[in-house]
Amino acid sequence: MPRTRSATSAFGARHFTAVWLSGLIWHLTRWGVAFLGTYLVNELTGSPRLVQLAGVMLYAPLLVGGVGGGVVSDRFDRLLTVRIQLAVLIPLSVLVGLLVGADRAPLWVIYLYMFLVGIGWVTDMTSRRALVFDLVGDARLDHAMAMESLSLSSGMVLGALVGGSAVSAVGVGSAYFAIGGLLAVALLLLVRVESPPAPRPQEPVSPIKDLVDGFRSLRTQRGVFSILGVTVIANFFLFAYFPIVPVVADRLDATPFLVGLLSAGTGIGMMTGSATIARLKPRRRGLVYVGGLFIAFAFVVPFALGTAYLLVLAAIICSGFGSGFFGATQTTLVMTEAPAALRGRALGLLSMAIGALPVGMYALGELAERLGVGTALTLNAVLGSVVLALWTIRRPEVHRMTVRADPTPIDSPTRA
Repeated sequence: MPRTRSATSAFGARHFTAVWLSGLIWHLTRWGVAFLGTYLVNELTGSPRLVQLAGVMLYAPLLVGGVGGGVVSDRFDRLLTVRIQLAVLIPLSVLVGLLVGADRAPLWVIYLYMFLVGIGWVTDMTSRRALVFDLVGDARLDHAMAMESLSLSSGMVLGALVGGSAVSAVGVGSAYFAIGGLLAVALLLLVRVESPPAPRPQEPVSPIKDLVDGFRSLRTQRGVFSILGVTVIANFFLFAYFPIVPVVADRLDATPFLVGLLSAGTGIGMMTGSATIARLKPRRRGLVYVGGLFIAFAFVVPFALGTAYLLVLAAIICSGFGSGFFGATQTTLVMTEAPAALRGRALGLLSMAIGALPVGMYALGELAERLGVGTALTLNAVLGSVVLALWTIRRPEVHRMTVRADPTPIDSPTRA
C-alpha cells in the first residue's frame, strides 16, 4: 500500500513547522553575519587574505567542535541546547552593532563575533538536525532533510540580499541590530515546542569516550566514511569561495545591493536544486550527491573569470544549483547510514568534515593574495574536480547509495 503524501510530508509532524521556521531564520541570520563581516572587512582592508580570514573565523568551530557538538546532541536536551545558543547570540549581535555604528569595532571584534556565531552553527547543525529526526521519524526523513537544505539555501539568499539592502539603506551597524531582532524571533518560535523522546546512552559515559567512539565508528561505518570524504573535498575546494565574493564584486564595480545579490547567487541556485530534489525524491541519492558537486565545480570557472556582472551572477547560480543537489542529500545519507545510537555523533563527524572549510578558505586567501582571485578560484575548482573523481573511484559505494524499497531498521549496524 503506497504511503500518502501526508504520511511522508515533514510538515505533518507535530512541531516540525515551528522548528523549520526557526531554522530558516537562523540560516538567514548566519548568512547575514557572513555577508556583513566579509563586506565590512573588505571595505576596511581591501585584502583577499583578511576577507578570507573572516570566513575562517566563522567556520573554524566546525573543525574542532563538530564531534563535541555531536556529544552534546546525544547527551543533553537538544531543544534546550538550541534555545540557549540563540539566547546568547542576541545581545552579542546588538553589542557589535553598537560598536560598528560608532566606528569603534576593530577587526578582532568582527573576527571574534563571527567565531562565536560559528560555535552557534555547530550547535545548530548537530542538535537541531537531530531534533528534526526525533520529530519526523524515518518515514518523513527524506522530505525533512530536503526542506532543511531548502531552508539553508533560502537563508543564503535572504541573508545576503537583506544584508546588502541594509548596508545601502541604514549602514552596517544598524544591520547588526536586525540580526539580533531576527534571532529573537527564531527563539520565540521555539517557545511552544516540546522535546520529543530521543535515544540516549543507557549508562553514563564520559564525553571523552563519546568522542573516541565517534571516531572509532568510522572503522565499521564504511558508508559514513565515504560520505564524509566527499564532504571534505566539497568544503576544502568548492565552498571556500564564500567570503571572497565581495572581492570578486569589486572587480565588477558592483554597488552594495549588487554585491549582496552576487553573494545570494549560490543560495538562489541551491534553493532551486534543493526544491528539485524535494519534489523528485530520487532513488539514487549517492549519484545525486556526487554528481551535484561536479556540476558545482564546473560553473566556478566562469564565475572566477567572467568580466560581465550578469555572466558572473548566472555562473554562481548554476554552481549553487549543483550544490543544492549535494546539500539536499548529504545529511540524509549520513543519518540513514549511521546507527541510531551514534546519529548525533555522526552529525558531529559531518560538522568536522565541514570543518575542512576554514582550512580551504585560508589556503584560497593565500593563493588569491599571490596569484589573483580569478586564478586562485579556477585552480581550486580544477583540483577539486580531480580529487573528487579519484575519491569516487576509490570509494564507489558513495555514488551507489540508493533509497531502499524495504529499509532495514535505522539502528541496525551498517555493513563494513
